[in-house]
Amino acid sequence: MRYDTPSLMRWNARAYDSSFGYVSAHGAPLIELLDPQPGESILDLGCGTGVLTADIAARGTRVLGMDGSSSMIEVATLQHPGLDFVVGDGANFRVGEAYDAVFSNAALHWMGRDPDAVIRCVRMALTPGGRFVAEMGGAGNCAALTSAMLTAWREYGLPEPDLPWYFPTPAEYAVRLEHGGFTVRLLEYFDRPTPLDECPGGAADWVRMFAGSLLDGVPPATVEPLLTRVNELAAPALRRESGWMADYVRLRFAAVRA
Repeated sequence: MRYDTPSLMRWNARAYDSSFGYVSAHGAPLIELLDPQPGESILDLGCGTGVLTADIAARGTRVLGMDGSSSMIEVATLQHPGLDFVVGDGANFRVGEAYDAVFSNAALHWMGRDPDAVIRCVRMALTPGGRFVAEMGGAGNCAALTSAMLTAWREYGLPEPDLPWYFPTPAEYAVRLEHGGFTVRLLEYFDRPTPLDECPGGAADWVRMFAGSLLDGVPPATVEPLLTRVNELAAPALRRESGWMADYVRLRFAAVRA
């Protein structure tokens, strides 16, 4: 097997698990769509800390969790010692056996450097007729959050940040799947406003978690006022009496290797 480690994102695995557990919590309907059967072999691509990997394994499957973050895999291995996890680059991996299905939740949009390469790797990892079932951010995902970030960076005279995600339209990703050797069986595109219950700092906390690498090039004295300005800009669209919301838009699909 060959697994190459990407360096595009830096994750705090423990903070991710404790403060952003909704990422895994929303994965239950996707597991139902996957419909894992006892004895099947399944690859969980972008498994994070392994919460959904364990849920899939509980259905009687043989499952391998793969993630580009070594810190995520370290936590997954500690929390789920009976399961197999590896560090691997979604756009450049090979596995030693063919899997019945590849599953991915809230991860493919972090593999936007070469989405076609990701699809090729997934296809090569599958048996003929194998399933590719995934959910990712779709076009318009985090639009208000992103707009607030870009405006704040511009107001502070900072270079426009190179955003580390890829949110395709349904048509765009369906074409990629079909060109990559898949038959699309189901594709859903929907809004899912999500409470940021564990973000007392609002949009600023979201930026620290999901776009923290973009702060590396910001002068230290500027970081806090910059994030305060992100909150001010995002608040009209995302702050409610009950708390902050994330303006998520999801793309969920099931495809079969042709």
